[in-house]
Amino acid sequence: MVNVSVLPAQLSRTAAVSDAPFADGEPVSVPDLLHPTPLCRIDAQSTRLAIALAFASGVSGGVLAEALENARVAPSTWEPASFSADLFLPQFVALCMKVRIDGQDLAVSTKHLVKLLASPPSDPAVVGHRRAILRELVTSPALRKDLEHLYTRLCLFRAQLEGATGTGKWDLNRRQLDILQLVKEIVDCAAERFAGATSGLSRLAAFGRRVREGEPYRSLADLLRYDERLATLNLKVRVGADGRIRGFEVLSVQENEENPFVSSPWRRWLAKIELFARGYKFSDGEVMARLIDAVFDGIQDEIVPLVQLLGDLELYLGALGFHDAASAAGLAVCLPELGDADEPRRLRGLFNPLLLAHGVKPVPCDVDIDRHDATVLVTGPNSGGKTRLLQSLGLTQLLAQSGLFVPARSGTLALSTGLVVSLIEETKADQTEGRLGTELVRIRELFERLPPGAMVILDELCSGTNPSEGEEIFELVVAMLAKLGPQAFITTHFLAFAARLERERAIDGLRFLQVELGPGDRPTYQFVPGVAQTSLASHAAARLGVTREQLLSLIDRNTRRAEPGRRG
Repeated sequence: MVNVSVLPAQLSRTAAVSDAPFADGEPVSVPDLLHPTPLCRIDAQSTRLAIALAFASGVSGGVLAEALENARVAPSTWEPASFSADLFLPQFVALCMKVRIDGQDLAVSTKHLVKLLASPPSDPAVVGHRRAILRELVTSPALRKDLEHLYTRLCLFRAQLEGATGTGKWDLNRRQLDILQLVKEIVDCAAERFAGATSGLSRLAAFGRRVREGEPYRSLADLLRYDERLATLNLKVRVGADGRIRGFEVLSVQENEENPFVSSPWRRWLAKIELFARGYKFSDGEVMARLIDAVFDGIQDEIVPLVQLLGDLELYLGALGFHDAASAAGLAVCLPELGDADEPRRLRGLFNPLLLAHGVKPVPCDVDIDRHDATVLVTGPNSGGKTRLLQSLGLTQLLAQSGLFVPARSGTLALSTGLVVSLIEETKADQTEGRLGTELVRIRELFERLPPGAMVILDELCSGTNPSEGEEIFELVVAMLAKLGPQAFITTHFLAFAARLERERAIDGLRFLQVELGPGDRPTYQFVPGVAQTSLASHAAARLGVTREQLLSLIDRNTRRAEPGRRG
């Protein structure tokens, strides 16, 4: 039974809670783990309404994911359309940033993570904030376990909130009490398990403590204690020889009189008589529903930030998942040193994570360039790893500027103002321009999108044109790029042309890398200074069966098959 005549005083004040905790820049109210100055990036009003509707009746799912997908990101100078598709960013997030806890892969909001990665923050302080959190999580396994525990609680909260179908037998009060229980566990976990954190994770403890000090939380705790322990029964149980209960006897009943939701039996009886006399008729379940609604209204403004927190944890746990996957393959990732554009670019043990994600163990390589603001021409044979190198460099820059682990054992990088990636595109059926026209459009779009100091990645520039036209355009592009001071990597098969540029040194800032060849002129997938001497087309032809002897063999076979009287 519940005392229906008097509710705890604090419940009457909770409905007046404003939206103030969601103002940008609140230091503790919003447990934002991604920025040193906390931001509310979700639409608080619409999310609040969606949570209220889901709590009241249940939804089919997707409410919280939609709020995350529509969340704002920190100011960024990067344009996702300039690189996301060519770097296969959605595939990288889905395959390389898995959240695995206790051997189980958990579903994450992939679109939200892609959106975060595609907009690296412009403010270096944000990058440093995220790096500090990851560094603490890597060096403290216990703290990582605490973060995983908090995340699983948030996932259960999401499942309970969105998992109701409205069909069959459904105890609404029980479901709502279970949701409120998870809210309390989340707040308690944040307050208790992150008190010793030294990075931005300490914000969780501050948030949890603030919520626990408020009257809405105390009402929540009182209601849950009432639900768990309205009274204590002292039973005498009789058990038979077969282990089954034969009967029991209630020796005593002791109600939890300290809980404000509890009243004595005679007061409950008098309250029902009074309400009946006034014309009110409702059951104990309806009374409990009103209590639950009052408690939920009070705590609701503290629930809304948990949606954003769910997405924040997925970013860090996804980064740790990438760390774990690399370690399992015998590879290493790191938080690189961040330097200036005129300092050397050094990457040790650089690998392509997209290969790793598809079950191919990549061969790590080292990249050394004496400064970042240089244009590097990369030459070498087909299947020597040039395109994979470009992808690795692009993803490395993207992850570094997001404050996350990069696919290298160690490294030094300079932040860039943007990233433009253009890999070779396949010919399309609706393509209006020829190969030369398409390449010229590609170059035009590059300069339309390219800010000074950005990183540029071009695969096989001018490869779709004849050498005389291509080399002239190529030299123009490289000379114009130098005026923007970019961090540029360009692959080319114009070997004689690249050798001339290396020899003449007429364009300032040009650097040259070539695929290293091992015994038998086989690519080692390493890169060393200089320009390749040959494309090794004969090696590729032999590997793919396009030598003179192999083609003659095919012709002879087809001729014999066509002779009269022979069967195919």
